[in-house]
Amino acid sequence: MANEENDESMLGEIRKSVKAITGEVEKMTLDTLLSGHYDRNNAIMTFHAGAGGTEAQDWCEMLIRMYQMYAQKNGYTFDTLDMLPGDDAGVKSATVMIGGLNAYGYLKSEKGVHRLVRISPFDASGRRHTSFASIEVMPEIDDDVEIDIRTEDLKVDTYRASGAGGQHINKTDSAVRITHIPTGVVASCQTQRSQHQNREYAMRMLKAKLVEIAEQQRAEKIADIKGVQKEIAWGSQIRSYVFHPYTMVKDHRTSYEVGNVGAVMDGDLDGFVNAYLKAASLGQLE
Repeated sequence: MANEENDESMLGEIRKSVKAITGEVEKMTLDTLLSGHYDRNNAIMTFHAGAGGTEAQDWCEMLIRMYQMYAQKNGYTFDTLDMLPGDDAGVKSATVMIGGLNAYGYLKSEKGVHRLVRISPFDASGRRHTSFASIEVMPEIDDDVEIDIRTEDLKVDTYRASGAGGQHINKTDSAVRITHIPTGVVASCQTQRSQHQNREYAMRMLKAKLVEIAEQQRAEKIADIKGVQKEIAWGSQIRSYVFHPYTMVKDHRTSYEVGNVGAVMDGDLDGFVNAYLKAASLGQLE
C-alpha cells in the first residue's frame, strides 16, 4: 500500500518488521533441528581455565559472564552451582546451570576449547597473550529418567565452601563432592544453603554425566563426555576470540565469523549457535 502511494515514510517501519519476521522464521526453522533426546532440557556448563595462571583464569571468568549475558538475552535463568576462584583473579573452574526451553539444544554447540588472543591487562610490558579455557555442556536429566547408580560406587566428600571472605565464608562443611568410582566422574556443588541441597544438585550433575556416557555407549572412555574437546591448548580450539591486533571471533568448525567481539562477549552468540546447528544437520561440521 505504501509502495502504491509512493509513501517512503513507512520504509523504516517496514524494514524493522521484515527483520523481526525473518528472525522469527529462522528461529522456528532452527527449532526443527533440535531433534536430540535431551535438547529441550536445561544445560549444565562446566568451565576449566587452561594453563597460564591468572591470564587463563581471567579468560575463564570472561566466558562465564558471556554465557550469563546470553542467558539474559534469551530469557533463560542462570545459576552458579560450583565455583573455584583463581589465585589472584578470575576463575579456575565453575559449574553453572542455564535453564529454559531448548537451553541444552542450543548450548551443546559451545562444548570444546575456546581461545583468546589479546594484550594482557596483567602484563606490564603490554605484550600479546594467548589463553585457553574449556567448556563441557550436559543436559540436566529429569528425575523420572531411570539410571542405576549403586551407593557402593559413590565416594562422597564434604568440605568447606569457598567464599568472598568475612561474613560470606561458610563455617561448616556444607559443600559436597561426589565421585562415581567405576568411571571416575566427579560432580560437586557448594552454592546451596545446606549440605543436603548441595548433595542433591551434585547428584543431578553426576546423573547427567552418566546418562550422557550411556547415550554414547562408550562408558569405558570418560573423555567421551567432553565431545570434541581435547587438550586445552593449541590446535584443539573450536573458536578463537581475537582482541588484538584486529577484532574477530571465528568458529573453526563452521568458519562462521564476526568482527564485533564486544557484542559477542556481551552474549550475542546466536550466529554461532545457528551456524553450528545448520552445519550439524547437514553433516558439514569440520
